[in-house]
Amino acid sequence: MKIRIGQGYDVHQLAEGLPFVLGGVKIAHTHGMVAHSDGDVLLHSICDAILGAAGMRDIGFHFPDNSDEFKNIDSRILLRKTRELIASKNWKIENIDATVCLQKPKLLPHIPLMCKNIAEDLQISVEDVSVKATTTEKLGFVGREEGIAVFAVALIQQN
Repeated sequence: MKIRIGQGYDVHQLAEGLPFVLGGVKIAHTHGMVAHSDGDVLLHSICDAILGAAGMRDIGFHFPDNSDEFKNIDSRILLRKTRELIASKNWKIENIDATVCLQKPKLLPHIPLMCKNIAEDLQISVEDVSVKATTTEKLGFVGREEGIAVFAVALIQQN
């Protein structure tokens, strides 16, 4: 049995009037992510963590942001395709741990549904998905509410 860990990191600029989608959950907010896809920075960072763990490059390699195929795509589709990509190399996801950094909106009420969506798309137990949220105490681009950042880690296993 072989196990690997991968790290993912993603950021997106926030702009007024755009949809705010995180973990597959549409959240009411004045600002949303500037992106080629739906901008779900949480799912993008998880994809990068999974792909990195499997040694399969990154999300931009598999789902380029200059391709019309992925314009405005639901990032849950990208997450499912990522699981399929690593499954084709006999890898299975064991767990996900992610930290979302943003000032607003507060995510606490939405985290259970985010975890459920991620677990469903990765075909793992919801107990194997952790999503946490923190502010940056008003420091940096996140603190000024100009953007959102997410760090993710994935543990995968190959038989």
